Amino acid sequence: MRLLPIAALALSSGLLLAACQTQDTGGAPGTEPDGFNGIAKGDTIHFTGTEPFWGGDVRGSNLTYSTPENQEGSTITVKRFHGQGGLGLSGELGGAPFDMTVTPGACSDGMSDRSYPYTVTLKIGSETRLGCAWTDAQPFEGPQQP
Repeated sequence: MRLLPIAALALSSGLLLAACQTQDTGGAPGTEPDGFNGIAKGDTIHFTGTEPFWGGDVRGSNLTYSTPENQEGSTITVKRFHGQGGLGLSGELGGAPFDMTVTPGACSDGMSDRSYPYTVTLKIGSETRLGCAWTDAQPFEGPQQP
């Protein structure tokens, strides 16, 4: 009998569907039926990273990315995607793909005594950077001025 291959196919199809992302519908937390809903569309997301230093914020579909060489930052338009375990933000910075994921989890920048509620993985072109994030509704813990 050939039920084992059929069962394996059904299982793998289900896993692929579970990995799919849903595009933002603009709702508040709790209104995204199939994806991460811990950050509302109206929340400002702040992010920071070290080695090299970088940071910025996301307001709606506008993301501002700054470095020590560009302290005022560059603003790009991003699309939001609610995955199963976090939020994805995608756009283009200086002709290179810009993809950032924000996922729940305790995070330390290694430079201050702050504890952040989110981790960030940022990929610009072929370069990957790791950092931390917080929102106005879910702030970091620790000193304002480290």
